[in-house]
Amino acid sequence: MTPPIVTIQNVTKRFGASFRAVDDVSLDIADNEFFALLGPSGCGKTTLLRMLAGFEIPTEGTILLSGDDITTKPPHRRPVNMVFQSYAVFPHMTVAENVAYGLKVTGMPKAETTPKVQEALEMVRLGPLGGRRPDQLSGGQRQRVALARALVKRPKVLLLDEPLSALDKKLREEMQLELVRLRHEVGITFIMVTHDQEEAMAVASRIGVMQAGKLAQIAPPSELYEHPANRFTADFVGSINFFDGTVRGLDGGMAQVRCERLASDFLVDAPAGIRTGDALTIGVRPEKMATVDTMRPPADRPVNRLAGTVAEIAYLGERSVLHVAVDGASDRPLVKVSQPNDRRLGRGAAALSSGAAVTLWWRPESGIALVE
Repeated sequence: MTPPIVTIQNVTKRFGASFRAVDDVSLDIADNEFFALLGPSGCGKTTLLRMLAGFEIPTEGTILLSGDDITTKPPHRRPVNMVFQSYAVFPHMTVAENVAYGLKVTGMPKAETTPKVQEALEMVRLGPLGGRRPDQLSGGQRQRVALARALVKRPKVLLLDEPLSALDKKLREEMQLELVRLRHEVGITFIMVTHDQEEAMAVASRIGVMQAGKLAQIAPPSELYEHPANRFTADFVGSINFFDGTVRGLDGGMAQVRCERLASDFLVDAPAGIRTGDALTIGVRPEKMATVDTMRPPADRPVNRLAGTVAEIAYLGERSVLHVAVDGASDRPLVKVSQPNDRRLGRGAAALSSGAAVTLWWRPESGIALVE
């Protein structure tokens, strides 16, 4: 196997006597990988990125880059560059001067700098705009300037700290595609910090989900979504419904789970080592559920059912999200169901309205069994 370009070994970062921003994290990142650190504010992801950049020094542990120990090396002696959330472009310089700045401070002659700058600008599709000032650019263009300035020195690793959070949704989605394209074209490792799970899923080949300074799970996007390792990851990556209960029986690889709050029994694929009497949470993604009005359940296999009343409908164009209050539950919990809209056929979520009685159903194999 190809050795990783970045190796983080048992890294801890303390602030003060007791607060651990990063807590014993170990991680390998492959060459030319697009890796995302995902998590809520305060989980330690930016602190970990700053340690990779050299802006923070680990309290414990080691950081290797291509086998070289860079744990205590200053930022200018690391073959990495960082793109910040705020862009940090110099307003008094032209676009070309901004991009050339890093080469200029290293003493590179202008004759060598000019073609490298133009190449970097072409790379981010700003070739004709080298003479403009940052205040003459859009937010997306300023972010491209920051990318070009970071890429012009061809670092081994590009660090991205919430690089798209200041952009509107449409522009952010366009820049996500640009980042993926750049990573393929440039052929270097990208490590991005974000709290936006959709953004991480769209760009990264692997994602590390952080919780309270630790890595809760590392996996490709599809595995994180379909097979989360714990409740925190399941809840943070995408929308999900949780049904807490107790295992009443096991049969043929299936667990029958009694959810007292809903006065209902549900079936789910039994996780390894589960026993009768154990506590078990079933997670079901909203798009894995349907109503009997929009899709008929199969007659030849068991399905889970839940009766309720539509409390709210969020119309999202192609789909609607139904918020269904469960019948028979004392506190009337809401269950989210994502359904297609299809007025042409006179059915689908668009044909439902608040107050409508519905029966929800989902296949047992569509549920996610969570032991913790």
